[in-house]
Amino acid sequence: MRTLAAPPSGGRTWTDLDDFQRFIDDGGMVEPSDDMPTEFRDEVFRFIEFHANSELMGGLTERDWIPHAPGLRLKQIFLAKTQDEIGHAHLLYMVAADMGVKSRTEMLEDLFAGRSRFHNVFHYQAVTWADQVAIAFLVDAAAFASQRAVFAECSYGPYKRILKRIVAEEGFHMRHGEEMLLRLATGTAIQHDMFQDALERWWWPAVQLFGPDSPPGELDPLLRWRIKSERNEVLRDAYVQKYVPLLHSYGFDIPDDGLHLDGDGRWVTSDIDWEPLKATMRQGGPDSARRIATAAANWADTAWVREALA
Repeated sequence: MRTLAAPPSGGRTWTDLDDFQRFIDDGGMVEPSDDMPTEFRDEVFRFIEFHANSELMGGLTERDWIPHAPGLRLKQIFLAKTQDEIGHAHLLYMVAADMGVKSRTEMLEDLFAGRSRFHNVFHYQAVTWADQVAIAFLVDAAAFASQRAVFAECSYGPYKRILKRIVAEEGFHMRHGEEMLLRLATGTAIQHDMFQDALERWWWPAVQLFGPDSPPGELDPLLRWRIKSERNEVLRDAYVQKYVPLLHSYGFDIPDDGLHLDGDGRWVTSDIDWEPLKATMRQGGPDSARRIATAAANWADTAWVREALA
């Protein structure tokens, strides 16, 4: 147990890890002023930093498509969505920085240098406008499910409070994805085929966003400490059960030759190849180098603003 010299603002302390675990199990909420165990601080910090990085890289993806959005209404929507995602990132960076592991600037510099991670889906390129629709329909829905599972019982107070706003706004993004998909599904044959092509590119990255099965028992610290409220495989299965019939109802084919209904009427996917996910965690995804380089160039180009403010 790490001990603070003088816990600020009457922060809580615990005698050992078992004492801390009892506090968590009883529904306790950890605050930045508490003398939290180093293991907890480091694990939660990495999780929030990963979330912040993902929001920022996702916002840059949306930004790139503002000029190419078909029509003024969609340009305005994507402008607002970009502002939402970048705003989420900065809120999360502030929450992470308050944990005292790294500063906000250090986190951004690590991201742009390729030293820290972000979600697998932002290591892929949006090839056509239909890819942006697939991202809004599939990826935003997967992210929404993951974030809602964290928000449900999150034991770290600042993160839970920020998630209330983020989850609400992500819900709007998901509904917008549904609206855009419906337009393509009921549009021309060309529009339908464009989305089917995009679905071929984005189905598996969206499914893999939930990650491999959680470790058994109490081995997942994020579950043990109530940062996440559900196992990865449970979230992934719920996603498949919802979105397979939805996509079928819109007239699209799931790019999974082994997809089938089991004896209980539940959709079962083929065995998932986790190598593409692992490659993104090594910054070796299909578009990782360009995405990181573009973000790093933006950071370098705006250095004069930070210097002027300093």
